[in-house]
Amino acid sequence: MIAYAVIYERADDGSWHARAAEFPAYSCADTRAEVEQEIRASIELYLEGLAEAGRELPPTSDDVGIVTVDVPSAVTP
Repeated sequence: MIAYAVIYERADDGSWHARAAEFPAYSCADTRAEVEQEIRASIELYLEGLAEAGRELPPTSDDVGIVTVDVPSAVTP
């Protein structure tokens, strides 16, 4: 198994969008669980296409992280 970074975003209408951080694989769905399944399938399809074309798999990235920031007291998270 290989782990790839995925970015999840919740849209204003409540739907979820996901994209692979390092290559073109995208998905959207009504729930976070659904979009996780869909982006996994999208990534697998993309990787299968690369393999069939005899191309190398993209490297994984460690350039994704979480940043902790101080929130001004007038703003509630």
